[in-house]
Amino acid sequence: MGDHLQSLGSEAEGLESNVKDELCMDIDPPFSENSATADDWRKALSKVVPAVVVLRTTACRAFDTEAAGASYATGFVVDKLRGIILTNRHVVKSGPVVAEAMFVNREEIPVYPIYRDPVHDFGFFRYDPAAIQFHVYEEIPLAPESACVGLEIRVVGNDSGEKVSILAGTLARLDRDAPHYKKDGYNDFNTFYMQAASGTKGGSSGSPVIDWQGRAVALNAGSKSSSASAFFLPLERVVRALKFLQNSRDLSCNKWEAVSIPRGTLQVTFLHKGFDETRRLGLQSETEQMVRHASPPGETGMLVVDSVVPGGPAYNCLEPGDVLVRMNGKVITQFLKMETLLDESVNQKVELQIERGGTSLNVDLTVQDLHSITPDYFLEVSGAVIHPLSYQQARNFRFNCGLVYVTEPGYMLFRAGVPRHAIIKKFAGEEISQLEELISILSKLSRGARVPLEYVSYTDRHRRKSVLVTVDRHEWYAPPQIYKRDDSTGLWNAKPAFQPVSMLPSSVNGLGVLSGQEVPLSTEGTCIEHMNPDNLELTDGHGVTSMETNCELVLDETNSRVEVDLEVKKRRVHELSVDGNLAAEYTVPGTRNAKLEDPITMENAMVREYQGATPVAANASFPERMIEPTLVMFEVYVPPSCMLDGVHSQHFFGTGVVIYHSGNMGLAAVDKNTVAISASDVMLSFAAFPIEIPGEVVFLHPAHNYALISYDPSALGPVGASAVRAAELLPEPLRRGDSVYLVGLSRSLQATSRKSIVTNPCAALNIGSADCPRYRATNMEVIELDTDFGSSFSGVLTDEQGRVQAIWGSFSTQLKFGSTTSEDHQFVRGIPISTISQVLDKIITGGSGPPLLINSVKRPMPLVRILEVELYPTLLSKARSYGLSDDWVQALVKKDPVRRQVLRVKGCFAGSKAENQLEQGDMVLAINKEPVTCFQDIEDACHALDKYDNNEGKLNITIFRQGREIDLQVGSDVRDGSGTTRVINWCGCIVQDPHPAVRALGFLPEEGHGVYVARWCHGSPVHRYGLYALQWIVEVNGKPTPNLDAFADVTKGLEHGEFVRIRTVHLNGKPRVLTLKQDLHYWPTWELRFDADTATWRRTVIKTLG
Repeated sequence: MGDHLQSLGSEAEGLESNVKDELCMDIDPPFSENSATADDWRKALSKVVPAVVVLRTTACRAFDTEAAGASYATGFVVDKLRGIILTNRHVVKSGPVVAEAMFVNREEIPVYPIYRDPVHDFGFFRYDPAAIQFHVYEEIPLAPESACVGLEIRVVGNDSGEKVSILAGTLARLDRDAPHYKKDGYNDFNTFYMQAASGTKGGSSGSPVIDWQGRAVALNAGSKSSSASAFFLPLERVVRALKFLQNSRDLSCNKWEAVSIPRGTLQVTFLHKGFDETRRLGLQSETEQMVRHASPPGETGMLVVDSVVPGGPAYNCLEPGDVLVRMNGKVITQFLKMETLLDESVNQKVELQIERGGTSLNVDLTVQDLHSITPDYFLEVSGAVIHPLSYQQARNFRFNCGLVYVTEPGYMLFRAGVPRHAIIKKFAGEEISQLEELISILSKLSRGARVPLEYVSYTDRHRRKSVLVTVDRHEWYAPPQIYKRDDSTGLWNAKPAFQPVSMLPSSVNGLGVLSGQEVPLSTEGTCIEHMNPDNLELTDGHGVTSMETNCELVLDETNSRVEVDLEVKKRRVHELSVDGNLAAEYTVPGTRNAKLEDPITMENAMVREYQGATPVAANASFPERMIEPTLVMFEVYVPPSCMLDGVHSQHFFGTGVVIYHSGNMGLAAVDKNTVAISASDVMLSFAAFPIEIPGEVVFLHPAHNYALISYDPSALGPVGASAVRAAELLPEPLRRGDSVYLVGLSRSLQATSRKSIVTNPCAALNIGSADCPRYRATNMEVIELDTDFGSSFSGVLTDEQGRVQAIWGSFSTQLKFGSTTSEDHQFVRGIPISTISQVLDKIITGGSGPPLLINSVKRPMPLVRILEVELYPTLLSKARSYGLSDDWVQALVKKDPVRRQVLRVKGCFAGSKAENQLEQGDMVLAINKEPVTCFQDIEDACHALDKYDNNEGKLNITIFRQGREIDLQVGSDVRDGSGTTRVINWCGCIVQDPHPAVRALGFLPEEGHGVYVARWCHGSPVHRYGLYALQWIVEVNGKPTPNLDAFADVTKGLEHGEFVRIRTVHLNGKPRVLTLKQDLHYWPTWELRFDADTATWRRTVIKTLG
């Protein structure tokens, strides 16, 4: 996390900084004047510099060849009266862009794109000339005819947005091939480029290349730093486009109208090859003689076909190596003449005479409208950007234009494994060739539906890959929207991709997974009341309509976590709709048969058949055979829209264990390095039965490294529900030398067991804070074994009878190398089952916390009382050196002769009740006069407060501080297991209340604590203006924002385009004030909140346009 602007050149990150070899601008040493005097150049520059602007652009979405991001570039005024600025295409962007132009006197004005060429690297912004109040400037005339070899030039631009910089050079070539920047990004073609040794770099894209008379003879586009060569675009096509814009602009009207500039194409890439090369390709001598005679003096070659886009007008007619001789009877050897003829012949026939291997051929082709294969709309769904494949990328990848192209996979497609640049070929069993077909299928899917998708990639174009796409079950993102470009305003306007409709409730589809809940894919918190229920039929992964049956298995819930009642009952489940009303009933199918004459007999037969077919390894140990039916593999995905609490990845794997399994609730335990936050999608795969079903996070322990996940046993079906069972828990503590079995799952769901010996049952953890604070286990003692089983193998520790004594879980840490380098690392240790067992009992019997809907049943969840103080053990021998008395040393040894330690305070959580009472270095000697030697003693004391109904929640703690014993009344804190349940996205930054890992640093801003910026989005206003993560927002426009409610109230009153003054405090305590321009068009303010009544995450818009 950090300021990405420093790595950006003149466009979105990754294109120029990586592709164009780090474009930047520097002032060269004094240049010796030859053809013009120094005074001539000074006069020219005095006219040019005022017309050059710094362009600060923000690509709001990834689109076509461009990534989302913020960047600096250069432009210059070419029409002062109409307010037109010329720059590069990759600066104007092919997708949504927000930009400002800053003149040399620091006047800043908004600019809007009015044209970007589909092929060549130029585009235009417009601005309001009346908005310039103080600056005096003139437009820069365009003189493409003045370019010649040996011409002295100056490149006037900005040095990464900091200042005007002027570089000298001499035009060395006018016929250089168009530079190739990237194999999967934007590249110019079918044009010559100029070349000079100028050494331009970051921020110089779009700079004018001027002569001594102050005329622009070319447009700076790119460079190659390894050879200090700069590449300039000729201006002939620029002049033509500018004339169209000028002629269509009515100066009496204040409004711009969309301008159509005719552009034709054959979807063919030509290269200019010398006559020596064309002869080797088979060009006849007579043809060469004719071409040389008909061409201007000095012509050195001809145009040769380099590539043909499949499906284009020239496909199967032209081939690579074909030499172009004539077009419509005219000898064509230059790109400019060819493009002029094509632009004048859109939707008309042209006759091409070519030579192929010495044979002359005539071909009639229809010129295609280039704009028709340049997409001007896209679908945004679950963070993905999908649009028709553009001519640019079709040329790069050799696919047909118009195919369904994934520019950015977002969350839903990323979760399925669909990469960037994928071409979607099949979805939900139907062939896909157009974006509209994909939208039609999406409109029929319910939330949680799982459907197959097939795609191809340009890296493996000959094979389709098949994946399963899961439609978001929660409202992580806005409903699917279509963004359409409006050239009259320069904006991309959004509208719903389809009308919201109510979908089928969840059912088990043919793939053996939940096909979704009854929440429509397109619902949102602001439009729930407008939904009209409508029953639709949902097909499963094979295109077969899901069927319901009369036979269902519902297991009666008992207090036993081991025994499962297999009584078969028919049950009808009442699900709540998103608006809280009772929705349609549905039944969970047990088989594919519509009716069963004797459901119980048939079901028992299936259970026996499956159990008899279950393979058991011949050499499997008894604990392995006992534990395997309880093991479950977790696959967890975190949506980028809510990467809360410093979570460091989007995708996690891990092994857990079923600790409760009844008819209407199943619970599994796993470490928090697998399930880190509650805002995530959890999928469970069971070792006992081949099925994958969703789970929901119901409890995240605020201190210990474990989470509890619920699942619906009825989703397993009758056979699966009987095959899966809960493990028997043995809360007794392990001792050194005890023999245990480590049983876990491989990624292929194969159970593996290994016998080991406990070497240390009470190893205290000491995990340092990460660069980006995230959950880390504190105040925990873990179990260590005598054998290193690697850092990725997780599972459970059992005794000889297969009873679970600990979870072998994963812990996350960060290894730091020096002051700037760090690397994420994980290790595994045993987590005693006793603490999990205590919380499980409270969930089953009913806790004292707020209720949570689990499988249609509301259950009071447990609360946990903890002392929010980070402690660490110190040997008594060290404590004696600090002055601890012999009496206390003996008392602590007597209490725990094994550990021989005392707990010391490392720090208090900021905002905790213990914050101002305990200090760093304090030794905790006793609680209620009982000696304390381990973390469990403190937990037991906190639990005792709840038993005795002590409302004050204070502990009587005896500490040793600076040579004195002190008795203190220290407050404890009550926390639930929900984790962070609310987040606000404002201007592209994810804002939340400070989470425990941040508060554990011991610092909160004095100004009411503030709201914490957890993440930020590329291409957003916060990216543009530098409001990044790891800081608190304490004021907005002078109004304090101590919490999310106050922050929502303040931001609700901010208008679109308004500049906002923000006061922040960084994690290091450094305050800062910055300004930010709010953009509600592309970045509305919205809130994501967990609704315990429906057990879903709900998205609500706080502020948007209209």
